[in-house]
Amino acid sequence: MAADTTYTFKGLLTESGWISNAAVQLDAAGNIFSIQKTDTPQGEYINGYALPGFQNAHSHAFQYAMAGLAELHTDTGAQDDFWSWRNAMYGLALTLSPEQMEAVAAMLYSEMARHGYTAVAEFHYLHHDKDGNPYPNLAEMGTRLMAAAKKAGIRITLVPMFYQQGGFGQEPVEKQKRFISPTIEDYYKLLDSTIEAAKNFDKANVGIGIHSLRAVKPEDVIALCSALDGSRPFHIHVSEQLKEIEDCLAYHGKRPVQWLLDNCAVNESYHLVHATHLDESEVTGIAKSGASVVICPSTEGNLGDGLFSFDSYKKQNGNWSIGTDSHVGLNPLEELRILDYGQRLVSHKRNTYVVPDSGDSGFNAIKMAWQSGRRAMGTNDKEFFAVGQPFDAVVMKATSPLIATAAERNLCNTFVYSADVTDMEGTIVSGQWVSRNNSLQNRDAIVADFIAVMETLKTRK
Repeated sequence: MAADTTYTFKGLLTESGWISNAAVQLDAAGNIFSIQKTDTPQGEYINGYALPGFQNAHSHAFQYAMAGLAELHTDTGAQDDFWSWRNAMYGLALTLSPEQMEAVAAMLYSEMARHGYTAVAEFHYLHHDKDGNPYPNLAEMGTRLMAAAKKAGIRITLVPMFYQQGGFGQEPVEKQKRFISPTIEDYYKLLDSTIEAAKNFDKANVGIGIHSLRAVKPEDVIALCSALDGSRPFHIHVSEQLKEIEDCLAYHGKRPVQWLLDNCAVNESYHLVHATHLDESEVTGIAKSGASVVICPSTEGNLGDGLFSFDSYKKQNGNWSIGTDSHVGLNPLEELRILDYGQRLVSHKRNTYVVPDSGDSGFNAIKMAWQSGRRAMGTNDKEFFAVGQPFDAVVMKATSPLIATAAERNLCNTFVYSADVTDMEGTIVSGQWVSRNNSLQNRDAIVADFIAVMETLKTRK
């Protein structure tokens, strides 16, 4: 079979380093046909450096509609923390129609593409109508999210969440009515409907998830986890807040991660979101299990969650990825910086991402976030760019001043520690530009729909 499209990049990043003047040949589906160094540019020459597309391993799309709105503190004497923020979030969740959900998500996913993300794991629990009743199509809201990703041009792994109760041993509250699957059988029906709906989208995949230990009865957590066969990624919020740990100790007699490790066969298909407050035995348990922690630095900072025990986890070869969660930040490079700098403020050292065989912090950050991020999407890819795999990349401009003057060995660190979206040429998914020089797929219609929804909801007024 002959190549259909060819790009030649000034450089292309591999696990072994850079390929200079890399000619990437693609088949008609946008899969990699061949990669080779060339003395003469082939096809379209791009004066830029191709990195593997960033993986957003944790997203609540609807929360993008309230990004930046939780900082106006009308009662300056009141305590404002995660739990007060959550009440405001519930208010938004009660208002969105399926059409409005699609418009908000399409705007968000378009922005993700503009910032270099090529895939998103959507942690989805806004399932039912405004009265809390299932839609005739159980996966109506999930289908809207997949349709939004298609409009923006990025991949989506939709993870419908099992959300059953309002807290440890508590009935759900009125504001949670759109989230609730009363029984595990109800959740499986929702999951099956989602899997069927995903068949209509060529860049969609489906995961399995439990919102949190507090949101599902322990016997159902165990039953669901016992049925996992590793064919789909499993996502769960865990140990984000100190109150969550206190409540779990009171109810289970154990901390959340310890309970999960003791009662479920945690393995590399598990993705534990936040895991902010761990004791050392939990850090060790996650690392040994092969599971990944999904760290969301901008949101965790915004909500005052705390800092993950990164140094100890890294020393035990723990796997980790990044996500944008509530979307107060959407730049993957910024997420990596916030994660690093938070650790430096605690350790007073500057080698957060250094590993025994490599002192290249930027490269190490890109590699681990990508590898665990791909697992979060349900794909166990080993190489950034492998023959036969879709060509998904973010391209950095070789003409940006700091990049243009950097030696090859300094490129990854220049990207991670100094670059922003203005240094990006664009984003490629399956060989097609979905974002290039601020021109994005379906952008005008997406922006117009989003603004119309915001004007209708008046939540940003």
